[in-house]
Amino acid sequence: MADRHHARHARAISQPLPLDTARECFTLLVTGPQPLSLDGRRYAGLPNRLVPLNELRDRMLRRSCPRRTRDEIWAHLVRQSREHGATWTLACTGMALPALAGVARWLAARFPDDVFDVHAEVLSGFLGALATIDVDRPRVLVRLRWAAYRSGFAALCEALDAPMPVAGAFRSAPPKAPWGHPDLVLAEAVRQSVLNRTEADLIGATRLEETLVTDWASRNHMTTEAAYKARWRAERRLVAFLREQADSADPDDPVASHVVSSLTPAASTSHSPLRSRSVTPESPGGPARPGRKSAAAVSKTGSDSGLLACGESTPARTPHVSSEVPGCV
Repeated sequence: MADRHHARHARAISQPLPLDTARECFTLLVTGPQPLSLDGRRYAGLPNRLVPLNELRDRMLRRSCPRRTRDEIWAHLVRQSREHGATWTLACTGMALPALAGVARWLAARFPDDVFDVHAEVLSGFLGALATIDVDRPRVLVRLRWAAYRSGFAALCEALDAPMPVAGAFRSAPPKAPWGHPDLVLAEAVRQSVLNRTEADLIGATRLEETLVTDWASRNHMTTEAAYKARWRAERRLVAFLREQADSADPDDPVASHVVSSLTPAASTSHSPLRSRSVTPESPGGPARPGRKSAAAVSKTGSDSGLLACGESTPARTPHVSSEVPGCV
């Protein structure tokens, strides 16, 4: 903020505002032995002589000046600007300075950037309307003023909608791969054959959007229970994939932590698939008693165990991702 203030102050010293420049140039037009003037005998309420434009402006600002006289004078000034160019265009700007200064002052008080820009837009809007305004309609100056206001107000809105500038010491950077938008995470999982497209759509629609599982299942011709099971199994593979990728990522990355935690299936969910029960070989067909593992009772460790009863360990199965729901892998 201090740097911006210093920049404005430096510009104010080195470069005057556009309306200040217009005021100085208008002053040059109306000083000297032959100031730019208008014949007062052509207009009601003016003296019967040549009236310098600075004096004419003061007379037109008085309430006693008839509105019709103001419109006639402004119509003449605009026509002179269109016919003779720069001198009379500058004369029109000087005559309108009280109105333009009020507009620029109001906008500059709300402008978040350099006020030079809003002054320039106000002047630009006025000059643009000067070339196109209908001088046969009343209130010429009022319509010129509104054109200047609209141009400056558009610049004000654009400046207020611009991103907030930050100090040079701060910068934003994308998180390390594979983190990013959840849809990109799902797309990467499909590309790596962790999920198929249908499973990615199931997770994206029911987890990241507001689609109910029942609605998704109905659209895809599945039962609700099958959709829940498919999502649960797909999410387990997805979370395992993300955890593998997280080994090379920043452990303090909040995006990575959020993705893993939000997609981890809840252990107590009522819609997770049925878990296998551990049973005891007390009696065939007898009731199962939870709490005791059956691994010791059913696993073989002797010399006749293993592949083809040769006492060797069965090699690990080649990992393969099976599709839980119809779709292309």
